[in-house]
Amino acid sequence: MTETTTPDAALETLGRVFGYDSFRGDQAEIIRHVVAGGDALVLMPTGGGKSLCYQVPSLVREGTGVVISPLIALMQDQVDALAAVGVRAEFLNSTQGPDERRRVEAAFVAGAVDLLYLAPERLAIESTAQLLDRGTIALFAIDEAHCVAQWGHDFRPDYLRLSMLHERWPAVPRIALTATATEQTHAEIALRLQLDDARHFVASFDRPNIQYRIEAKNQPQRQLLELLRTEHVGDAGIVYCLSRASVEKTAEFLNSSGIPALPYHAGLPAEVRAANQSRFLREDGIVMVATIAFGMGIDKPDVRFVAHLDLPKSVEGYYQETGRAGRDGLPSTAWLAYGLQDVVQQRRMIEQSEGDLAHRRRMSAHLDAMLALCETVECRRVQLLAYFGQSSQPCGNCDTCLNPPQAWDGTVPAQKLLSTIVRLKRERNQTFGAGQVVDILRGKETPRTLQHGHEQLATWGIGEDLSDQQWRGVVRQLLAQGLLATQGEYGILALTDASAAVLSGERAVSLRTEPERVARRAPKRQAALADLEPAQVELFEALRVWRAEQAKEQGVPAYIVFGDATLRAVALAKPATMDELDALPGIGAKKRDAYGQALLEVVAAA
Repeated sequence: MTETTTPDAALETLGRVFGYDSFRGDQAEIIRHVVAGGDALVLMPTGGGKSLCYQVPSLVREGTGVVISPLIALMQDQVDALAAVGVRAEFLNSTQGPDERRRVEAAFVAGAVDLLYLAPERLAIESTAQLLDRGTIALFAIDEAHCVAQWGHDFRPDYLRLSMLHERWPAVPRIALTATATEQTHAEIALRLQLDDARHFVASFDRPNIQYRIEAKNQPQRQLLELLRTEHVGDAGIVYCLSRASVEKTAEFLNSSGIPALPYHAGLPAEVRAANQSRFLREDGIVMVATIAFGMGIDKPDVRFVAHLDLPKSVEGYYQETGRAGRDGLPSTAWLAYGLQDVVQQRRMIEQSEGDLAHRRRMSAHLDAMLALCETVECRRVQLLAYFGQSSQPCGNCDTCLNPPQAWDGTVPAQKLLSTIVRLKRERNQTFGAGQVVDILRGKETPRTLQHGHEQLATWGIGEDLSDQQWRGVVRQLLAQGLLATQGEYGILALTDASAAVLSGERAVSLRTEPERVARRAPKRQAALADLEPAQVELFEALRVWRAEQAKEQGVPAYIVFGDATLRAVALAKPATMDELDALPGIGAKKRDAYGQALLEVVAAA
């Protein structure tokens, strides 16, 4: 971490409780501002240390920090993680019985709670507000603040009531935090939470440890399996699918291929979802296959990859989901496979969505930005950060930087394809999806082309120079550029207002060539083992075994004992004394007292 000046009490708390000797980036200034009683709106990427921005002020200021979080299923783990470092943390939510709730309420009123987690819907209950009136509140932290954005990807109606915090407790500072927000979402958070006078902190959205890669679908399950077998053997990861059926099939495929995978979607019984989430958090090397309902607030630091088998609906959602990889700062992968059918499906979903015309236009704009990211020949990271208003230089660590695609003049193929659509409509009064149009261009004699007499069209067979896969790439990219549209349930191809300029030759079309696939790579070492000597690897593995035993004994996720980054630091330093442990990241006073001697014994025995 970069050394930063900050008030002594906050810095002392950071070291004693959390085991770090300095703050990162804007953390010090945010904490200073909130400790002094100021309101703050914080945009900081996942893994950037948002939690410390309210945890430290809650410990420094008088009273209890009240954290508003939508993540009931994760509150127990959040409280366990804080308890492990000596913080008196509690939660109140619908999972508790009356006796447990009374115990927590009494502790809060008595001033024996440092942080109290509440679900937003509890604030609608007057008895909860009356309870807060009886205690001393250090601050309100509104976590996952983007949930207040009404047309955002994680909208929660209960967040709209949170303006009552300022109205009922005007003297209590508030800090709203989110890992991602466009300028529009940023403004909506400030408006709906009445944070007009708050100080805004916008950290860099860059996650340099994540390698972004996007490729065209070609048997996507097999593509995923190759990624996991060659680069992420034994790693924990998340695979996102659009539908419940796809989740089930993909999890079954991975399990049958020898990779432990669990499904997660809204159609599963609540107890199955809870059990699968618990296994993912507590066991090493589990792959969670899920819809986007899974992942928000997941604190698991060693997720080494996030894969998408379907096109995300927006760049904001994609960034939020991929940000769940590599929270510990170690190298991780964000991998996406998408194809023509994804584009057709997303367009159809927009057409059928609820909401007015303005809403559908917003969704279309989100999809267009996502397609532009997929089809760019420039650095993925530059384009991704530009979406959030941040300029950057090529990263050298994404697929387009490492294996640059070539741009080629696709004007003539575009004209051939658009002309075929025109002729079908004008000469036959027919409309078709991409498959039939490509068959006509390739001159394929199928029952369907022959039935409709398509061999009589002037464009029959004029596209034999490109393969089916290449033509589908042309269609996909013309859709991405707005030179082609799809209509109806079956993805009928249609021209747009911009198509005429291509047909007349007034507009050139540049297309992207998929780079040659890199030869199959040998399995890669786990990120935490990179650059370690054999003896250090042996010690790291011994530390992981010890950690697993501790976690099982306590019934908590392994990362609550120690994260991989801390175990790696121990393996590198090989400490022999308690004083030497104090110098390592992630070992605060409580963890040193609880685990220090055992850690030294593992090191000595290795």
